[in-house]
Amino acid sequence: MTPSRFAGRRALITAAASGLGWSMACRLADEDAEVIVWDRDEAAMEAARAETGSRAIAIERVDMSDPGAIAGAAGRAGKLDILVNNAGGSLHTPQSFLEQSEEDWARVMDLNVTAAVRVTRLVLPGMKERGYGRVVNMGSKAGRFGSLFAGANYSASKGAMQAFTLQLAQEFGPFGITCNAVCPGAILTPRVERLLSERKTPEERRAMLAGIPVGRHGRPEDVAAAVAYLASEEAGFVTGVMLDVNGGQAMSI
Repeated sequence: MTPSRFAGRRALITAAASGLGWSMACRLADEDAEVIVWDRDEAAMEAARAETGSRAIAIERVDMSDPGAIAGAAGRAGKLDILVNNAGGSLHTPQSFLEQSEEDWARVMDLNVTAAVRVTRLVLPGMKERGYGRVVNMGSKAGRFGSLFAGANYSASKGAMQAFTLQLAQEFGPFGITCNAVCPGAILTPRVERLLSERKTPEERRAMLAGIPVGRHGRPEDVAAAVAYLASEEAGFVTGVMLDVNGGQAMSI
């Protein structure tokens, strides 16, 4: 780790008061970035504030489903060098495609795609003007290979984020802006641990683990390390990449 890698850089990470997002925020701040965290979970924000310590992390309540709230918060954020579009998720209901309603699809697409589009549209002009920027989107193994665990709407939304990433990389590369996506497998955040315990038998969980070549599930810091690299100046010649962070699991798909 290079402590001063992000000195003088300001980063925005959406939906980042807990889980993967909080791990990213702490990693960038520990390397001297000034980090802005958006979230709407009051309990998570309170816990995050208690853990901030001396890190330069500002936490603001922003509802990612509200375009006006996003625009207002983006205006207050000021100059941004790094944007991590971390907001997203599924409905936590393992429904088949035919069971998913129009509302289910709209909610997941809005959370995983539309919210990121809104934020990125507001942040890119400043990056373009300054000739520098790093955009890191959160994809998923599900968006690349499908998933019986998350459902068709989630997989499709993450596939859309990958296409969005590629298009931004092509359009904005000439302006010194890179755009990449990190595509995690099953990372054992408390939420994922709970979902696995609810949906998978012990035998199924052992089979999942056996399918990961490195022999373990992912940890939030694994994803944070990947994000930190793609957000750094060192990754200036890396753009349009879908970086799999799944312990090699995708090799057996």
